[in-house]
Amino acid sequence: MTLVAPHITAYLRERLPNERKASPHTSDTYAYAFQLLFQFASQRLGCSPAALQLEQLDAPLVLAFLEHLQAERRNVPSTRNARLAAIKSFMHFLEYRVPSALEQLRQVLAIPFQKTDTRLVRHLTQAEMQAILDVPDPSTRDGVRDRAMLHLAFTGGLRVSELVGLKLNDVTFRAGYVDLRVMGKGRKERVLTLWKTVAGSLRAWLSIRGDASVPELFLNARAQPLTRSGFKHIVNKHFSAAVNKCPSLKTKRVSPHVLRHTCALNTLQATGDVRKVALWLGHESIQSTEIYLRVDPSQKREMLEAILPPTLKRGCFRPADKLIASFRGK
Repeated sequence: MTLVAPHITAYLRERLPNERKASPHTSDTYAYAFQLLFQFASQRLGCSPAALQLEQLDAPLVLAFLEHLQAERRNVPSTRNARLAAIKSFMHFLEYRVPSALEQLRQVLAIPFQKTDTRLVRHLTQAEMQAILDVPDPSTRDGVRDRAMLHLAFTGGLRVSELVGLKLNDVTFRAGYVDLRVMGKGRKERVLTLWKTVAGSLRAWLSIRGDASVPELFLNARAQPLTRSGFKHIVNKHFSAAVNKCPSLKTKRVSPHVLRHTCALNTLQATGDVRKVALWLGHESIQSTEIYLRVDPSQKREMLEAILPPTLKRGCFRPADKLIASFRGK
């Protein structure tokens, strides 16, 4: 029997951060997936997570865990697939460390991913975006910080991890504009040049940020780096307040990523070029950006203007006398 504990420790502490150079966000996501798996296996097998054996993590148990995620935790297929991806990555890691378990590992690796629905991305209109930006109070410290963060999220289209990960030396003011050096997904770096108004909101925050022992640009009340959950709380707080001023927001579900989608749609409508949107958002493949073409109404209007619809022969329906008589009889 082979204990899982030393192998999962090596995977999370060495394989992901050192060998794969995975981001802290990826490492945290994978660690949470195994936390859920080990909790489920512990309850199902009646042993502590530290006592779990590799031989117990077979395909039937993994399948039962995936069913548990969707049936009891109400996870959608995309979340289920993300948990399965973490498990499969760990199984690939074990192929070279525990060759005696190759057949068991092969069975787990053969578990298929579920197909997911491709829905239209949620985004905000200009009026809705402005209503949220108008909520933070510029006369308070938190209001100045929140307004700068929301302004960056809407105009730069930054992911939450990119936004909270910005450091002071990533910001450069130049001729009234501001340049941001962003470390994106997959450790890909890009530079964004944003408008003078954005530079103004950032300068306002920097003037009251104060000295801190951490290099991150945005800080919480304890002078520590703001977290992803902290920014999510900021978005939810100001969204709830904006609903009173913009009734159309009542029908919307707003998350930090919706701000990124809104920026993408604005960029696409302004440029008409999906390649520029991909560069702005830091997408590795233009296929990731094509989702915005399906929701942008301007793309459909251009098609309608360029194509003449087929015509129909004129005519109208005239009912037979017997039909009219049957109506009158009733």
